[in-house]
Amino acid sequence: MRSVGVLALQGDFAEHIATLRRLGVDAREIRTTKQLAGVGALIIPGGESTTMAKLMDMYDLREPITRFASAGNPVWGTCAGLIMLAKRLADDRPQPLGLMDIVARRNAFGRQVDSFETDLDIRGVEGGPYRAVFIRAPIVLETGPSVETLASLWDGSVVAARQDNLLATSFHPELTSDGRVHRYFVEMMASRATT
Repeated sequence: MRSVGVLALQGDFAEHIATLRRLGVDAREIRTTKQLAGVGALIIPGGESTTMAKLMDMYDLREPITRFASAGNPVWGTCAGLIMLAKRLADDRPQPLGLMDIVARRNAFGRQVDSFETDLDIRGVEGGPYRAVFIRAPIVLETGPSVETLASLWDGSVVAARQDNLLATSFHPELTSDGRVHRYFVEMMASRATT
């Protein structure tokens, strides 16, 4: 199986790498187009979406990531990464990658002090409820016809979705000891390798 890359420009990339390695998966930091070419999947981590977008442009990674995803390689965005995957944002910034047919709202639950944890039933993730950590999290306001909702909150807000090779979660799986969502993503990569 090929390595999973984690975009390492800003945010909690180290935590994703640690989780993947605990699962026995080769994980690599991605900062250049050449590094991106050497992996089979990419995680865009949580962090600050405006800063992340600026750094993607500074390092000329916007187009390479778009090509990588368009070629069918699995890409997973968590929190700020979800914002970057979106086709459109309810806010006027930052400019997302426009890869996933969703409309997202940044900081949908308020400030850092409004962070919370809750149990989610996530379609495709076996083993009972998943304890999800939300920190200045976005939500998905709208989904296109090819987008599958994987998890919603008590009020119906979509917080996990998938469109073919693209996965988006509002919460931070890398901040828990539960590796099931990372395993789900690795299985996406493995199934692509066998098709």
